[in-house]
Order: sequence, then structure tokens, then C-alpha cells
Amino acid sequence: MGKDAEFFALSQDEQIVSLTQAAAAILHGYGISGSELECINYEFNATFKVTTDSAQIYVLRININSTRTAQNIMAEIEWVQYLQRTDGIHVATPIANHADQFITSFNHGESGRVLLAVMYSWLEGSEVGDEPSLIQLHQIGQTIALLHESAKDFQLTSRAKLPEFKDLLWGTQDFLFGERSVLESDDRELLLQASNYICRYTDELYEKSQSHIIHADLHGWNIISHESEIFIFDFDDCGIGLAAQDIAVALYYLDTPEQEVALLNGYKSVMALPEYSDIAMKALLLQRRLMLLNYLYETNNHEHRQMLPAYLAKTIERVSRFLVEVSESNNGTIQNQRS
Repeated sequence: MGKDAEFFALSQDEQIVSLTQAAAAILHGYGISGSELECINYEFNATFKVTTDSAQIYVLRININSTRTAQNIMAEIEWVQYLQRTDGIHVATPIANHADQFITSFNHGESGRVLLAVMYSWLEGSEVGDEPSLIQLHQIGQTIALLHESAKDFQLTSRAKLPEFKDLLWGTQDFLFGERSVLESDDRELLLQASNYICRYTDELYEKSQSHIIHADLHGWNIISHESEIFIFDFDDCGIGLAAQDIAVALYYLDTPEQEVALLNGYKSVMALPEYSDIAMKALLLQRRLMLLNYLYETNNHEHRQMLPAYLAKTIERVSRFLVEVSESNNGTIQNQRS
């Protein structure tokens, strides 16, 4: 067993201990020692709250599971810095280390990996979470629209690069249909049928829409509310995509039609919604679920892996319903063309 496998075979608490030690070493590069370190999130990446002796607070992110390159992270930094200069958008401030670099690369002996880390200023307030108010959703819709409006003038430097979100899994390794798939043949075939429709609708959207940088992970756990203001963070998944794709991600995490209306009305108060059909949006929503299912097969997070059986069963149910909706939509189109 290699170091990588040995590390992820450890309990989550043991992994956090190792990464906390790594975080302390990283902070020396920022001139910070003797600080209080608290792991506040360990799912896809490891995120630490850093409280210095002088009571300054930062957040340090170590990309332990991410396949993001240094160029990808540089693009994230450049966009966040750009958004800091954009009226109406509130984000954290990227922090450079003593070498005047925003990205720290280090060898993590326990996993045998070269890991990348970034640090941001701390955002006061509370995460919106999975129970946002309708007022908050209206504000979030406004903020998403401002992100999209400003993105049209944003340009990356030659140091930065981002993936384009035209494919089904947005450039991540395929655990659903590739060689590493462990799906039963019937389930695999059903998901493949749905994915073909998703790709078709996505291609159609790209043909008639302008792509630009998008956040790609807008949900309540990446949004903070403080003193009636909305702050966006965790730009680690950003890439080149469509406004409709960003909106679909945000809608995916909502539970009621009233919530959806509040978010979309907030968006429309700033700019017109991008053009998309009802069935195309359903395809984008299902795509989000397939991406999360793929993540559950990929991740080394023990807690998330335990979610797989129930999540797969629910996904099969939603895929089956989607295929019926596609059939009904196509029949409706044919009937309209004949009339």
C-alpha cells in the first residue's frame, strides 16, 4: 500500500491531525507562528480557521482532494481580486505569503502528495446553510447576477487557466461510465441515456449563449450573511461556463417553488435571465446530481462514501422521471410542429 492509500485509510480525525501539523508549517511562510488552528471543514478540502496572537483571523485552505492546478488556483485568486473592485459584490481578500505568492506548494509526507494551499481574510457572519430566508435568496439572486454581469469584462492573465464546462462531469475523472465504474449494467445504461440528453441540451445552450467565468458551486454553505449583506466564498470550483449552469447549481439546493422564485426574482432585478427551456434547466439540475454521484465514487471522505447506496437509489429515481419528462417534451414539440 502506497503512502497515499495509507493516509486515506486513516480515520478522519487522524487525517485532520496530520493536516493541522502541515497547516502550522505553511503559516511560517506567512510569518505566523504560535497561532490557534481549528479545522472548520474537512470534506473535499481541508479548511482551517487561523487566529493569530494579535487576534487577527484568517482562513487557510489546503487542497487535499482537489485536482486543481496552480494555474487554476491562480485564476481563482485573480477573479476574487477583480470582484473586490466590483460594486455590490462582497468577497474575502486573498493573502500573499512572505514570498509575495498567493499559492503555497508543499510536500505532505504522510500522503506522499505535493499539496497546494491558499489563505484568505476571515468573513464574519453565519453561513446561510440549507434554510435560507426568501429575503436572503433574493439577495443571493442579485449577487449571482452581478457576478455574471461583471464576468463579461473579466480576463485572465497568462499565469492563470480554467477548465470549460462543456462536458458532463466538468473535467473530473469519470467514475460513472469509465473503466473505474462499478455501476450495475442496468443502472449504468439508464444514467447513460440521461447523460446523452444532458450533453445535447448543454451543447444547444452553448450554441446560443456566451460563456464566461462562473462560480460553479453557489449554495448556502458557500454564502455568508452578515449585517444584511451577502458574502460569496469558496471559488475553488470556478471555471468557464454559462450563466444558466451557475443558476442551475444554485437552484439544485433549494426545496420549494417559493425559494426558486425568490432567487430568480433577485437575479431579474439586476439583469435578464439567460435563455433556457424548462427541459434544459431540468437537464442541468440532473447533471448536478450526476456530478455529485460521481464525486461520491471518487472521494476518500469516509462519511461521504457511506451516503452512496441511498444517493444512488434516489438518483436512479430522478433519472427515470427525467427520461419520462424528456419524452413528453419531445412529443409536445412534434405536436406543435404538426399543428
